[in-house]
Amino acid sequence: MNEALRLAREGGAAGEVPVGAVVVKDGEIIGRGFNAPISRRDPTAHAEILALRDAAQRLGNYRLPGCELFVTLEPCAMCSGAIIHARIARMVFGARDPKTGACGSIINLFDEPRLNYHASVTDGVLAAECGALLSNFFAAKRGRIETA
Repeated sequence: MNEALRLAREGGAAGEVPVGAVVVKDGEIIGRGFNAPISRRDPTAHAEILALRDAAQRLGNYRLPGCELFVTLEPCAMCSGAIIHARIARMVFGARDPKTGACGSIINLFDEPRLNYHASVTDGVLAAECGALLSNFFAAKRGRIETA
């Protein structure tokens, strides 16, 4: 999660919403990403999607069995769907997203019994740090800087 936070900071410094993600297999990071929809002019360029793409290219497979995804913010429906389709074994996230979170905040796609695959989910890992990064980013955008 610390590497995902580093990537989130990198994205935030570039003017993107600071969300970072890494894919891990056998203890090694094989995919990295941070939010980049503004710079890439791509609505799908979320941290999770970019990390999944990076890992898939590295493994030479669109499926990522046995892999874990660590992301600083609860994934949205689009990213949750991609995580499920990639067959990620375990997804770990930091802060909850009360506006678009699809891992329990708005909807929980990972518990949807009609879907044919279910990754395990761990939430709240470094949640305070992940949440503070986002809060401070948006406070600075609004002209107020808050401390974590």
